[in-house]
Amino acid sequence: MDNKILQTKLEEGILLVTISRPKAMNALNTQFFNEMDELIASVKNNPEVKVMVITGEGKAFVAGADIAEMVNKDQAEGEAFSRLGQNTFRSLEKLEIPVIAAVNGFALGGGMELTMACDFRIAGTKAKFGQPEVNLGLIPGYAGTQRLSRLTNLGTALYLLMTADMIDAVEALRIGLVQKVVEQENLMGEVMKIAKNIASKGPQAIKKVKDVARRGYEMSLDEGADLEAKAFGTLFGENSEGREGMSAFLEKRKPEWK
Repeated sequence: MDNKILQTKLEEGILLVTISRPKAMNALNTQFFNEMDELIASVKNNPEVKVMVITGEGKAFVAGADIAEMVNKDQAEGEAFSRLGQNTFRSLEKLEIPVIAAVNGFALGGGMELTMACDFRIAGTKAKFGQPEVNLGLIPGYAGTQRLSRLTNLGTALYLLMTADMIDAVEALRIGLVQKVVEQENLMGEVMKIAKNIASKGPQAIKKVKDVARRGYEMSLDEGADLEAKAFGTLFGENSEGREGMSAFLEKRKPEWK
């Protein structure tokens, strides 16, 4: 019997990762973080993986962190559990390839934090989002207090963090937390279509646009523009991806990416 929480399937350059702990609503525990760390390390060394898609099994994406694991932790252990999750999500965020969250259901607490560590989020109509930690006398521990304001705005983030309100996919789209909402039965088909579209582009260009956009977001405009210009230049020259892409365009053929 397979006791792994993360089930994976690689097809046409798309790595589908399904969080499979449905009896616990896919709650995040130490095993999850260890498995995700191992998966991230393997993806870094696998040139066949062009895009990663993360979703959940059952009616939840992830309904939160595992309260049963956390309840008896002392202060030092609590901080360590926070840093464990933060480090994993940061590593996920820093992956060169795009990471898409296919939000199929409840994305609460650590689950919402996981979606925010992905590059963008596609939600089914049954998706629900929320940071309910204050209901338990806690706060988000996996950098949710930091990413939420960056993805929406400070006022919206503080409102959601302080009220612990749960919002639906339409509201998540309105505030900029998700990028697209699709009918529940079409969710995975639409996400895989998006992933395959991205995988068909210049692989180095996709990696560089992610790197430049993410790093530049933390810089001044001038610093970010300089970063962009340098990355832009690397895609030119003999045998470069840009040269192949531009030549293919002029020759009215499909580019042959290396």
